[in-house]
Amino acid sequence: MGDTLNQNATANSFVRPQYFFITGFSNIPHAQYYFMFLCFAYIVTVLGNSFVMFIIYIDRSLHTPKYMAVFTLAVADLGESTAVFPNVIKVCLLNIQQVTYEACLSNMFFIYFFSSVQSLTLTVLAYDRFIAICFPLRYHSIVTNTTMGIFLTVGCICNVVFVVVGVSLVTRLSFCKYIVVDSYFCDHGPLYKLACNDNLPSYIIVMLFTVLHYFLPLILIGLSYACILLALFKITSWEGRLKALKTCFSHLILVSAYYFPILGIYIGAMAGSVHRNARIINISLSYAIPAMLNPIVYSLNTAEIKDFVKKIFRRKQYKSTTVTTANNK
Repeated sequence: MGDTLNQNATANSFVRPQYFFITGFSNIPHAQYYFMFLCFAYIVTVLGNSFVMFIIYIDRSLHTPKYMAVFTLAVADLGESTAVFPNVIKVCLLNIQQVTYEACLSNMFFIYFFSSVQSLTLTVLAYDRFIAICFPLRYHSIVTNTTMGIFLTVGCICNVVFVVVGVSLVTRLSFCKYIVVDSYFCDHGPLYKLACNDNLPSYIIVMLFTVLHYFLPLILIGLSYACILLALFKITSWEGRLKALKTCFSHLILVSAYYFPILGIYIGAMAGSVHRNARIINISLSYAIPAMLNPIVYSLNTAEIKDFVKKIFRRKQYKSTTVTTANNK
């Protein structure tokens, strides 16, 4: 399939293909069942995150720094899943493996941008928990809407610039031999390795992305929770410790679901070689699971959103009771 480019192309000629081929989950046993799971995860992600965004938008009491970050996380989850899943349907269900060069780069940009925003937001939420538990009396003076807005805006701008640079470097690569991407989307790692010319700049950007968007945030999150544990030991009662720690459980679940599959890939690669199927499944889980869990575990499970949902149902019940009473009269 890769030989369809140009049989006479050499490593010294620059070749920009019209399209790439995405292999998808073709070599994974019982891939259809895994695809059904991804369908379910995508539906839950769209419905759940859309609902969370709607609630935060219309309820003014939720216009707080914490929920600014939660809203951004929901946008990132929805954007990332929407960038990934239609391509999965196209490749796996419709068996359309061909994707144009421009569409491939666009798909790459949106997936990595929203993924980096998700990592940024999880780090910001860890900072929010750190201030809330370690400096409770100064929380409202330190974590304000303005500071949270600055953190998120500057972080998103930096992510845009970084991902644009990474995607732009792909346009400098020549694909003179193979155009088959061994992944289920236009994955930067498998794609840049297909290049015939020097791909060192792309390799460097991959290493920087890995450090800045995976390892550095995870280290910062770990340090914040180390400080939180030290602060909890200063609380005399176990009830107080558990109450403070309970506010962190949802965030820890999301952090584990997002980072652990990716860490598994890197640890496996350092220990030896990672099987192709294990790599694809781990990456797809790191995209699908956190986006699905966020509205269930982190957002809809919080007291503020629960109270707002209860108010809505109470209003509907009150209106229906009023209408029924008026009709009986």
